[in-house]
Amino acid sequence: MRNTGAIGMIAVSLLLGVAAMVVAGKWINQQVNIDASRIVVAAQDINVGTRLTPDLLKTIDWPSGSVPAGSFHEIEPLTSRVIKVNLHRGEPLLEAKLAPEGTAGGLSGAIPEGKRAITVRVNDVVGVAGFALPGNLVDILVNIKEDYKNPVSKIVLEQILVLAVAQDLGRDETKPKVVNAVTLEVTPEQAERLDLARSVGTLSLVLRNQIDKTSGLTAGVRTQDLLGAKVATVEAKPEEKKIIYKSAGVAKPSVEIIRGLEKTNAH
Repeated sequence: MRNTGAIGMIAVSLLLGVAAMVVAGKWINQQVNIDASRIVVAAQDINVGTRLTPDLLKTIDWPSGSVPAGSFHEIEPLTSRVIKVNLHRGEPLLEAKLAPEGTAGGLSGAIPEGKRAITVRVNDVVGVAGFALPGNLVDILVNIKEDYKNPVSKIVLEQILVLAVAQDLGRDETKPKVVNAVTLEVTPEQAERLDLARSVGTLSLVLRNQIDKTSGLTAGVRTQDLLGAKVATVEAKPEEKKIIYKSAGVAKPSVEIIRGLEKTNAH
């Protein structure tokens, strides 16, 4: 009899335990349903400038206490909107990531208010061997030849965002792309400076670190800065050409006289 009573108590305890687990499970499910909201996220990776369609979006459960500001709960209001940043799969759609309503798709939708897009021609060298990709920051270097006598090379613009290379807006690839044109995001004033620079000299792109905000503007470099000497031509007889080389630390200038095919040095 005693064994029968003990077995009965164990059976009752087990039944009570199972009932408690069922009740707790239902309560947890109710709490999850109460505390979760559905928000719209990207169903796949989406490139900047893309016009949204329903197949690019989906809704998922998101904790109510951490719903991002500006998020959407339905897909329909987002149809035909244009995104102005790259979106990764599962990333929430926010108003701050969308271009204003009515914006056309493509590059124009990726240009912020107050900015402009300007395209410059490049080659495999000028384009940093194809490493200047959309989303990178570059400095603009111009080489100007002043009557081919005193050329100067100088940085004229800094921290310029690359919007596109050729016709590609994608920012997810890291493989170099050698193209013949790069589109840059600039202010109206920077657009004027860049347009003038490419009309008077040769442009080069200088790739910079994304988080480096230090200024690299300098006074520019001229030929004499490279050679470490000042070169002056002195008029001589018609059949002679006299060149004086002035170098720092030399007491007397070195004079080179050229007569036809003969060359002599004098001090």
